[in-house]
Amino acid sequence: MKDDAPSAQPAAPVPAGRSLSARTAVLAGGFVAVAVALAGYGVISGPRRYTEAGNPFPGAFVSAVEPVGYFVASLLGALCLGALLLVVVTARPESDGLIDSAAFRIHLLAERISLAWVLAAAAMVVIQAAHDTGVRPGALLSTGAVFDAIGVSEVARAWIVVAIFALPVAVTLRLNTRWLAHAVLLVPTVIGVLATAVTGNAGQGPDHDYATSAAIVFAVAVSGLTGLKVVAALTRTSANRAVQVLQVGFGALAVFYGAVLLYLLLPDWTFGSDFARLGLLAGVLVTVVWLTDCWALRSAAPRPAGTAAALAMVAAVAAVAATAVQVAPRFLAHQFTGWDVFLGYELPQPPTVASVLMLWRFDSFLGVAGVVLALGYVAGYIRLRRNGNAWPVGRLVAWLAGCVSLIFTSSSGVRSYGSAVFSMHMAEHMILNMFIPVLLVMGGPVTLALRVLPSAGKGQPPGPREWLTWLLHSRVTAFFSNPIIAFVLFVGSPYVVYFTPLFNTLIRYHWGHEFMAVHFLIVGYLFYWAIIGIDPGPRRLPYPGRIGLLFAVMPFHAFFGIALMTMAEPVGNTFYRSLNLPWLPSIIADQHLGGGIAWSLTEVPVIIVIVALVTQWARQDRKEGSRGDRHADSDYADDDLEAYNAMLRELSRMRR
Repeated sequence: MKDDAPSAQPAAPVPAGRSLSARTAVLAGGFVAVAVALAGYGVISGPRRYTEAGNPFPGAFVSAVEPVGYFVASLLGALCLGALLLVVVTARPESDGLIDSAAFRIHLLAERISLAWVLAAAAMVVIQAAHDTGVRPGALLSTGAVFDAIGVSEVARAWIVVAIFALPVAVTLRLNTRWLAHAVLLVPTVIGVLATAVTGNAGQGPDHDYATSAAIVFAVAVSGLTGLKVVAALTRTSANRAVQVLQVGFGALAVFYGAVLLYLLLPDWTFGSDFARLGLLAGVLVTVVWLTDCWALRSAAPRPAGTAAALAMVAAVAAVAATAVQVAPRFLAHQFTGWDVFLGYELPQPPTVASVLMLWRFDSFLGVAGVVLALGYVAGYIRLRRNGNAWPVGRLVAWLAGCVSLIFTSSSGVRSYGSAVFSMHMAEHMILNMFIPVLLVMGGPVTLALRVLPSAGKGQPPGPREWLTWLLHSRVTAFFSNPIIAFVLFVGSPYVVYFTPLFNTLIRYHWGHEFMAVHFLIVGYLFYWAIIGIDPGPRRLPYPGRIGLLFAVMPFHAFFGIALMTMAEPVGNTFYRSLNLPWLPSIIADQHLGGGIAWSLTEVPVIIVIVALVTQWARQDRKEGSRGDRHADSDYADDDLEAYNAMLRELSRMRR
């Protein structure tokens, strides 16, 4: 049953402008016009596009429906993401967490959009399979060949992932109207948005590691900006300061990473193809909207949602969809090698200390994240010190060391060789899972943020400090940060990833490497937060229990390493044999080396954590001892005073 509807609260003032029906009609008309133009382009360019890709022509219907369906499903995902962001940023929840009436209008729109997103993604599975195999949808369904067609179509399988992650979003929005639910639903929504973005052109050919990392950021940025613009226009939501900052940030990321993608997918930066012209059109539209948002941010007053900007972003999404259904020009003029297909770069030499240190392919997703996290922490540290407040330098050093380690691990030869060699991959895994999280947890980033971020003023909408506080004290955070849950995730993840068919898929694609890196970072952070966390959060075990939980990890990791060292059949066998590195004599011997690394590297972070635990325990004992001494001194003084008063009372009685 759906949560109680939010109680009536004064909605945010709506600026003067078109009526809601007129605004909706303009947006609907623009959407239809863009879809018709896209269908026309699909029909006209169809035979040429399929010939260039080397696929049979499936007919005018698929040629027209494929770009339109890609556009519609992508736009619905963007609108769902934008609606959730608007609720999270603009809502003024009640004491029980229910959103207010103004945010509830956005919630109702998101509820309908998410259901349409599920249906569109499900339909695109068949359309995409027909597009990639050159067989009409009716023939695929009538002959039962649709499953075989899906099996050979990477993008069709991506649409299945979209439908799978969009479904819980639709169901949860139907059943829940709390602020926390909308914040949590951002995770599956982002995954749904990314599923198709990291396949297709971005995940193929030379330098696809660069392209995939760029596509991750670009897809989220374009979808977020489009969703914010269109949903705000449909619901007549004024763009307050937080929304404006989000729009400017998304616009900057979309412009930069879109340029990176064009550079990677166009040979010699030429614009003579449809792909190049459509990409350039999308870039121009996004740049104009971003510059307009930058100008609007200079004004402190809320701005009404603009219909023109919303239509511009819809057109940009259509242009991106049109490029997604055709082969990038760079691939048409390139002779693929095995390294191009499986790595995106060459590894002619075996790993050495020099090559690991010198071979850099900067990760524009995780590497940039490490830089941003370091700069943000330093900015908070400087602001705190300028306000006259102290902050331990050791925490600053620990955080920066963790960020530097993240940049090095994700962008140096550790990642380059880790994507091709299991032993190096295992070293990368252990650093991401057991070393970097320790340093980040010891930095206490949440405590620093709570001390630096200002509180929302009276009558003002909640801000970042309030959002962080709500998340920190939510049931979701309490569940995942519970020491037992964190322990199970920490010790169970390697077995699920490496001893199931999941690893065969993740190791094959660059997005799989990024997924594993993010997963191991988060799982490691949750575990060490429960053990040595400085930030407020989970209800922690007593110090002996924490030490016991830490030592309980070691047998599981040891058994994991021993299992890798004794297996006769290598994990990821298909990928590593297909890669066929000339300087790697034995795949199974390399796996045994990886098992030894997994076993031996467990001890280093354990020593660091034990030292930190003992230090925290001793510090707590000193604090409790000092507190006890103060109480004892206070009790002693009270006894002396009581004795003195009793003596005075006795003398007074004797005089009488």
